[in-house]
Amino acid sequence: MSNYNPAFEIHVHGQVLLRADVTFAQLQDALKPMWNYAGAKSLTDGAKSSYEDEPGLQFDANDHMLQMCWTVAGDEDFRQALDEVCMNLNELADAGAAIEVTFYDAEFDEEEPSAGGASRDDFVVLFVGPNPASIMQVQRDLLVQDLINLMERHFDGAELGGVVAEVDKLFTQRFDALVSSLEIGKPPRGSGGAFGGGHGGGRKPRHLH
Repeated sequence: MSNYNPAFEIHVHGQVLLRADVTFAQLQDALKPMWNYAGAKSLTDGAKSSYEDEPGLQFDANDHMLQMCWTVAGDEDFRQALDEVCMNLNELADAGAAIEVTFYDAEFDEEEPSAGGASRDDFVVLFVGPNPASIMQVQRDLLVQDLINLMERHFDGAELGGVVAEVDKLFTQRFDALVSSLEIGKPPRGSGGAFGGGHGGGRKPRHLH
């Protein structure tokens, strides 16, 4: 991480269900880009958030759950660390999950907004999962939730079944297109599945029929 004053306070929030065989050592290695960015030498040292009232990075071995409510000072280069962490968590996740990341502009003065120009605050949602189907499932569920929350201002929830069905159609088309693209380069029978990994990669999300 750079030594100059960080431009952002970056908050990472989410929970990821991990496979039952995942160990602390594996999780520590997967999250290394994050705790290393914070200047720590291990997950134990780097798990603490910048704010004492936030639980930080927690591994619940009983429930096989990674819980994240963690803030670090940083810059745009933290996005690369996030990309690496997401790729690593794909290998450990037992189900799809969403990770919310908020970049708060540390240089923006709300009291005198004209002095620093417009705020550079940003918000992104990243997705991890053991296979494309599990990731699409989470994306679908979040989209449906957002649409229902928006449309219930004008319609009764019971009237929105058709909207949800259309969303499912769109995700089914996207999933089928993905499967078709993988089928093109699929090895001969007996050589392994299109997605690999042995975690139901070829299975459609439960709402995508």
